[in-house]
Amino acid sequence: MATAVTPASLGRELSDPPSDGISNLRFSNHSDLLLVSSWDKSVRLYDASANVLKAEFMHGGPVLDCCFHDDSSGFSAAGDNTVRRLLFASNKDDILGKQCSPFGRAVILVSEIFDMFSFILIIVFHSFLFFSFFTIGQLITGSWDKTLKCWDPRGASGQERTLVGTYPQPERVYSLSLVGHRLVVATAGRHVNIYDLRNMSQPEQRRESSLKYQTRCVRCYPNGTGYALSSVEGRVAMEFFDLSDASQAKKYAFKCHRKSEAGRDIVYPVNAIAFHPVYGTFATGGCDGYVNVWDGNNKKRLYQYSKYPTSIAALSFSRDGRLLAVASSYTYEEGLKPHDKDAIYIRGVNEIEVKPKPKVLPPA
Repeated sequence: MATAVTPASLGRELSDPPSDGISNLRFSNHSDLLLVSSWDKSVRLYDASANVLKAEFMHGGPVLDCCFHDDSSGFSAAGDNTVRRLLFASNKDDILGKQCSPFGRAVILVSEIFDMFSFILIIVFHSFLFFSFFTIGQLITGSWDKTLKCWDPRGASGQERTLVGTYPQPERVYSLSLVGHRLVVATAGRHVNIYDLRNMSQPEQRRESSLKYQTRCVRCYPNGTGYALSSVEGRVAMEFFDLSDASQAKKYAFKCHRKSEAGRDIVYPVNAIAFHPVYGTFATGGCDGYVNVWDGNNKKRLYQYSKYPTSIAALSFSRDGRLLAVASSYTYEEGLKPHDKDAIYIRGVNEIEVKPKPKVLPPA
C-alpha cells in the first residue's frame, strides 16, 4: 500500500499522533518540547524538532487541556474531572484534585459532546511575584460547572491540600488567557470577566463580548494591553483593558474564515488564536482548515497557509517564534461525518509570514 505524502507546504507531520480529537497543544517556554492533549484519553509529550514521542500519559477520560510547568513537568485536565500533574522523566502522574459541579454531575454533558472541543476545561499555569518576593506557582482551571479554581501544585496530592480558591462564574467557562497579573475568562452567554490575580475576590472588569455569537477562544496580547476573542461566526474582536475613551476607540472586530459560494456566505468557527512571541502578530485557525496570520495593529492579513485536511483545533508558536504547531483535527461542527485523520503539523515560520509590514505613507 502506498504511503501518503504530506505536502511540504503544510509542514512536517509528527509521528505517533493521537488517535482521536486533539483538544489542545502547547509549546514549552524553554525548548521545542510540545505537549498535546486528546480525546483518546492521552497527553503526549513530543520533541517537535526531532519528531520524537518522548512520553505518554493515559487518563480515565478524554483529556480536555494541558500545559507545561517547566520542561520536567506539566498539568492536564480530563473528562473524569481530575486535575493531574505529569512528571516527564518518570512517566508518572499524580492527582491534584477534582473539578466538578455542585450537584456531583460530570463536567462532560453527553447532550453537548459535539460542541465541547477546546471548551470544557481550560488550564493555564501562572507564576507571579508576591510582595514578599517569593515566586509562587498556581494552576488555574475553568469548567462547565461555572467555576474557576486555583490550585497550589506544591501541596501533597488531594483536593483538600492543593485547592486554594474557588470563584463562581456567570456561566460555563469556555476559554481562559493570562498576561502578567491579568486573567481573562470567557464564558457562555458572551460574558467576559477580567481578574487581577493579586485580588481574585471579584472581577476587575465585567464585560459582554462585542461579538454577537458564542465565544470560541480568547488570547491576551503579549504586550499586556488587551485580548483577542473569536467566535463561532467567523469573527475576531480586538479589545483593550484600559477603559479610557482613547483606548476604547481603538477596539475593532473583523471577519475571517468564511467564503462565498453560490451567492451565499459560508461562515466557519474560529477555534484557535496564537500570538507570535517576537512580533506580536497572531495566527487564527478555523473550521475551514485554514491558518491565517494577522497584523492587528495595522488591521491587515499578512499570510494564509495552504489548506489543512480538516478543522484547525489548536495552534501554538514555539518560544522563539521559529515553529508553529498546527492541530488538524475535526471539531464536529457539522456533527458525525467521515473526516480526515487527526494530525499535528510542525511548520517552520518565515519572517515574511509574521513580521508586520511598514506603513506606506502617501506621497507628499
